[in-house]
Amino acid sequence: MHKDRRYSALMTDLYQITMAYGFWKNNLHNQNAVFHLFFRQNPFKGGYTIASGISEAIKFIQSYKFTTEELEYLKSLKGNNAGPLFEDGFLEYLSEFEFTCDIDSVKEGTILFPHEPILRVKGPIAQCQLVESVLLAIINFHSLVSTKAARICRAAGDDPVIEFGLRRAQGLDGALSAARASFIGGVKGTSNVYAAKELGIPALGTHAHSWVQAFDEEYEAFKTFAQAMPNNTILLVDTYDTEMGIEYAIEVAKEIKKEYGVEIHGIRLDSGDLAYFSQLARTRFDEEGVGFMKIVATNDLDEHLITSLKLQEAAIDIWGVGTKLVTAHDQPALGGVYKLSAIENEDGTWDDRIKLSEQTVKINIPGLLQVKRFYKNGVAKLDMIYDIREEVEDDSISLIDPTDLLRRKRINFTEYESEDLLHPVMVNGKFVGETESLYDIQKRVKEEINKLDKTHLRLTNPHIYHVGLEENLYRKRMDLIIDNKNRHL
Repeated sequence: MHKDRRYSALMTDLYQITMAYGFWKNNLHNQNAVFHLFFRQNPFKGGYTIASGISEAIKFIQSYKFTTEELEYLKSLKGNNAGPLFEDGFLEYLSEFEFTCDIDSVKEGTILFPHEPILRVKGPIAQCQLVESVLLAIINFHSLVSTKAARICRAAGDDPVIEFGLRRAQGLDGALSAARASFIGGVKGTSNVYAAKELGIPALGTHAHSWVQAFDEEYEAFKTFAQAMPNNTILLVDTYDTEMGIEYAIEVAKEIKKEYGVEIHGIRLDSGDLAYFSQLARTRFDEEGVGFMKIVATNDLDEHLITSLKLQEAAIDIWGVGTKLVTAHDQPALGGVYKLSAIENEDGTWDDRIKLSEQTVKINIPGLLQVKRFYKNGVAKLDMIYDIREEVEDDSISLIDPTDLLRRKRINFTEYESEDLLHPVMVNGKFVGETESLYDIQKRVKEEINKLDKTHLRLTNPHIYHVGLEENLYRKRMDLIIDNKNRHL
């Protein structure tokens, strides 16, 4: 039976399946393990990251099954000796595969910082391994684009931002994912009609230069379009001469209001000096009594250019952002990782696992992790990463940066309000989380941003939000580093 490729169990890297085979071959596949998905640096040299794509990832896992067609393909794969890559017994195991892990995650739209787990996966190690690639593919891209969208929308202030990126996206699947992630980040709608239908968000758009080029006269093109769609008219005025295009748009706006009693929506500027032409257009609209017309700007916009145009007092009402949003132009990948942090013994105890590196930033945090966020007067002040097996009994404790032991902070719990960020979404492979609309998630993003001090929201050189390891976890991590270093000398 054909299955949507986005939900195929083969949507993974080969080494995930070969590792699962290795675990199965050695009867280790059902040994419980814990993995955490996290990132090491905020994207865009920014001060925060929006955790996004979580519900899409869970949706994938809920459908995780190997079809007969997929198993036949795996059976056809050959090793270096031209023999079968996988034994029939392993393929039979995959044919009966049922995901039974527990997953705890932050709520989608939560703001996170480096080294904090977006989600924790606990269960049979082969199962944990098989879902790694798809979890990373979905959450990395969604989180990246949602963060970019939030930065752009913050730069635009109260002005609406529309996602216009379909034609420049990384393929059709990328376009759909980018539309979803952009909406979570704060945009008002998308030009992608399919995405709008599938996601239940507004479909918005204008017309292209080809419409104007199809007519002998620009005025005729504007008038014809406005007559065809008087309730959805935004005229693209820069096909030939922007100043003349503005004048033609004014003339058409007056005529349409007189003939149909309808106020056309406005114009779009897609090239040239956007600050100058928007100011010119606003002045002329007011002079000619068509001040109801909005000015939409496009042309490779991002948060930095929007900020610059705002400083120039550009008279732009709506921002259409495409390429640099959906491709996350200045940073094409988030770099999130998925690391093993503990293995369960036969007696039910856990052995912590750590990955060492010459780069301190790449040494993972062992254990079964949770994140606690501390607030004062409604403002997020700092986060603590701790092991859920260890009770934090003292009211006063040190939080130590995982990459800089000199960056630490001592806090008294009684001075703060706090909450744990990871919540169960799957138990024994069954969904137990809360189903939320994209509007709910978008609202959470806005609320989360409002809980941060403005110094963390700067586009450049943001103040670093303090994330620290609980001191017992920090000591355990250091002991593991030293022990593993000594054992592998």
